[in-house]
Amino acid sequence: MVVLSQIIKKGMVIIMGKRHKGVSYAKWGYIFSIPFVVAFLIFTLYPLAYTALLGFTDFDNVGAFINNEFRILDNPFENFQHLLFDNQLFRLSMFNTFIIWVLNFIPQIILALALAAWFTRRRNKFRGQATFKMLFYMPNIITAASLAILFSALFMHPIGPINSLLTNLGFDWINFTDRPWASRLIIVFIQFWMWYGYTMLIMIAGIMGLNPEMYESSEIDGANGVQQFFRITLPNLKSILLFMLVTSTVGGLGMFDIPLLFNEGGPVNTTTTMAVFISRQIQGNVWRYNLASAASLIMFAMVAVLSVGMFQMLKDKDAVRLRKEEKALRRSMKKTGGAK
Repeated sequence: MVVLSQIIKKGMVIIMGKRHKGVSYAKWGYIFSIPFVVAFLIFTLYPLAYTALLGFTDFDNVGAFINNEFRILDNPFENFQHLLFDNQLFRLSMFNTFIIWVLNFIPQIILALALAAWFTRRRNKFRGQATFKMLFYMPNIITAASLAILFSALFMHPIGPINSLLTNLGFDWINFTDRPWASRLIIVFIQFWMWYGYTMLIMIAGIMGLNPEMYESSEIDGANGVQQFFRITLPNLKSILLFMLVTSTVGGLGMFDIPLLFNEGGPVNTTTTMAVFISRQIQGNVWRYNLASAASLIMFAMVAVLSVGMFQMLKDKDAVRLRKEEKALRRSMKKTGGAK
């Protein structure tokens, strides 16, 4: 009976092997990916390539738009030179974008890290943690356009709720939307309030994925919470911090709906970001597609340079050194093996 069962098992293995031997699962993966590839080529890659091309052309009038007639400029970088050296509004939009992004991201990442460390500390177990996390994350659920309109109504002049509160307390009303730095700081707060909960949850997920034995060992050695945070948590969250920095850079440099809907880029263009500037080049009777495309390419270059810089700044230097040593060891082994 034992011999018979072994023969049956071997026969089933042979049959199953023959049954699946001729099936190519790879081709079905390629077939199912065709709709995505086609949609990507038509709706993503082609518009990106066409936009990049327009940045080097004279496509700046209605006739060129209707007849699709444009030509490559004799100096292909003329549009870029005009934006960077002659267009004061574009340079101001670059400054506005950068300052608003920095002012909202720095407190956002600090508060998110502090809350994540607090929620994940074993000594701080209390009821209702999930409720607090939900409340902190809730602003991220609301659309940016809704938040911009909400804060525009709150700081409305002179009858908005904030000004009504100030006058009831005996203070003079303030025209927030007519003051450059007041408008910038309100947009900074909207961005900060909207995204710190999302950043906190990402940090909590990163900390929960760390080996708890490291914290237990440090507690035995007498380390306190602050020492654990700076010696264990932060060094092991480099990949999470890099992810947040890159995604925040992409989102921050592309700020559009909040500055536009809150104060239409004012006052005197002090909240006009690069995305708002780009949209204004192709609104109404303006058809400066060449400048809009050139500005988009400049913004893309800024994101790429900052992202590469962040990768270089946060990469694990010890791991890079070990990889280099391994490659050098392999080369030396090949050379010695070839000599023999």
